[in-house]
Amino acid sequence: MNINIRGEKQEITESMKNYSMEKLEKLTKYLHKGEEITGHILFKLNGPKQRVEITIPLKGITLRVEEEQKDYYAAIDVAVDKLERQIRKNKTKLQSKKASIGKLFELDEIQEEKNDKDIIKRKKVDAKPMDEDEAIVQMELLDHDFYLYKDVDTKNYAVIYKRKDGGYGKLEA
Repeated sequence: MNINIRGEKQEITESMKNYSMEKLEKLTKYLHKGEEITGHILFKLNGPKQRVEITIPLKGITLRVEEEQKDYYAAIDVAVDKLERQIRKNKTKLQSKKASIGKLFELDEIQEEKNDKDIIKRKKVDAKPMDEDEAIVQMELLDHDFYLYKDVDTKNYAVIYKRKDGGYGKLEA
C-alpha cells in the first residue's frame, strides 16, 4: 500500500509517518492482493485537539474516516480501528455487490473556498446509476449521513439519508 501523508498547519515528523504507515499496513489483509492501493492521511491541528483524516479510494468505493483526539497517535489508532470495523461490517455487503461495484460514483474534485453565502467546501461528483442498497453501502463506508446517487430504475437523482430512528430515508428529484 502506498501512503500519502500531509499536514495542514502541522509539520509531519518521521515518527508520525512511520507510526501511520505501520498502522495502515494492518488493513492490507482485507484488501485485494496485487492491487495497487494508495491511502491518504491528512493531519490537522484543530485548536487543542489533533485531527486525522484517512481516505482509501478502492475500485468503485472509498473508505474514509475522520478522528479527533488529544494527540495524533491516539487519533491514528482510533481511525484505523474504525476503518477495520467498516471493512468487516460491510464485507458481506461488498461481496454481494461485487459485480455491480463499478457503478458507484467517485469524488471528482474537491475545492475549498469561501464566498458570500458561507459555503465552506464544495464537492463535485459524477453520479453513476445504482440501486438503494448500493447507495446505503457507499454511505456507510464513507461514514456520512446522506449520499447522492442516480437511481438505476428511475434514472433520476436521489439522496439516501440516515433517519434519527435508525432507519433510512430517500429523497427523489
